[in-house]
Amino acid sequence: MIKNVLFVCLGNICRSPMAEFLFKDLVKKQNAEKEFYIESAATSDEEIGNPVHHGTKNVLERLNIDCKNKRARKIVKEDYFKFDYIIGMDEDNRRDLLRFFGGDKDKKVFCLLDFTETPRDIADPWWTGDFEKTYSDISFGLKNFFKYAQKK
Repeated sequence: MIKNVLFVCLGNICRSPMAEFLFKDLVKKQNAEKEFYIESAATSDEEIGNPVHHGTKNVLERLNIDCKNKRARKIVKEDYFKFDYIIGMDEDNRRDLLRFFGGDKDKKVFCLLDFTETPRDIADPWWTGDFEKTYSDISFGLKNFFKYAQKK
């Protein structure tokens, strides 16, 4: 059974595309590509249509991960039915998702670091400028989420 995963942040240009492309890479390296469908989206419409932020792009390029065709998109109501896991990067994202979807009756909405022993927000590098810290936190969360999803 394919697990459909949607990563979400405010603008879909920094954290969520980083999570999307890092997770695609992790899944590929684990030979689990047939087990997952992966996308990312925004809770706001501020960046819709824009490419990935250069800070995220630089991190991904350093890892030989291509994201050049990615454009920011906003979540839509249908996403709740399409995806099994809707994973925000922080509590603000989670609240926005719950408000947008009118709740979470199917228990699909999470924060990425909920899958670790140290749940916390992933800081937005748009504000902090620290894309390496964001990369470190997202990678940590993705490894733990992958283990969790493999058991389901």
